[in-house]
Amino acid sequence: MKSTQQLERQLKRHSKAARLENWGRFISFSALLLIVAVVVGIIGFVASKGIATFTTNHVSLWDFLTEKTWNPNIKDAHGNPEVGALPMIVGSFLITILSAIVATPFAIGTAVFMNEISPNRGAKILQPVTELLVGIPSVVYGFIGLSVVVPATRAIFGGSGFGILSGTCVLFVMILPTVTSMSADALKSVPRYYREASLALGATQWQTIYKVVLRAATPGLMTAVVFGMARAFGEALAVQMVIGNAALMPSSLVAPSSTLTSVLTTGIGNTVMGSLQNNALWSLALVLLLMSLVFNLIIRLIGRKGRM
Repeated sequence: MKSTQQLERQLKRHSKAARLENWGRFISFSALLLIVAVVVGIIGFVASKGIATFTTNHVSLWDFLTEKTWNPNIKDAHGNPEVGALPMIVGSFLITILSAIVATPFAIGTAVFMNEISPNRGAKILQPVTELLVGIPSVVYGFIGLSVVVPATRAIFGGSGFGILSGTCVLFVMILPTVTSMSADALKSVPRYYREASLALGATQWQTIYKVVLRAATPGLMTAVVFGMARAFGEALAVQMVIGNAALMPSSLVAPSSTLTSVLTTGIGNTVMGSLQNNALWSLALVLLLMSLVFNLIIRLIGRKGRM
């Protein structure tokens, strides 16, 4: 009887591997909960600060999104604070879209050369260059833009050199390695038998690349472009150094302008917590956060469509 009870206890006892597995599950689940809590906390904190402009200071949401004058320290003739965020929103979208338009052909062309034209020699040369561009800090891009791009823009197009065009040139170089690496991964994911079947039917290499490989990799390429746009939309320091930081509606590509991030970085340290000026900046941060979430949603939708 005693031996039977001992055997039963031994059989019910968890082995060392089972205990390690339980500990692994506990640690993984705890890390997952921590990440979720941090994300929810960040969104909740920014949202609570951002909506204070409309709940505490009673600023109209429509006026905030559509008015063109940004000067929270001054009130208009009707006694309403001048917190029109439209110039910064337009500037952010304009510089993001233009940089993506310029970077996409270069990125896809580089990815095609690395994977389809010269997969051995091209990858050995271009892959280290791409990785080097990723590792350069934003402030270095900003200094290069301030020292090279701004004077070149001033000499060629006139004006002060600060504006959307200079910011586009800087952001183009910054998002190029991101879009390139993700485009290369998208091309690598295309099955090899797609290429072999196209070549077997008599298509040339360029016809195979254009009509088969690129079309099969379209969801991945679109994801790369949107990811690059999200990267450009949230860039602050480099853009701040070359765009001019004027909270005005962009009248031309070479006129000083501003973005959500440039106004945030220049103004958040000069305001008092809880004041209208501070709350208005938090509202800009909330707009920036919502747009980042929209970009992530678009990426997920494109990825789901690609899997389908």
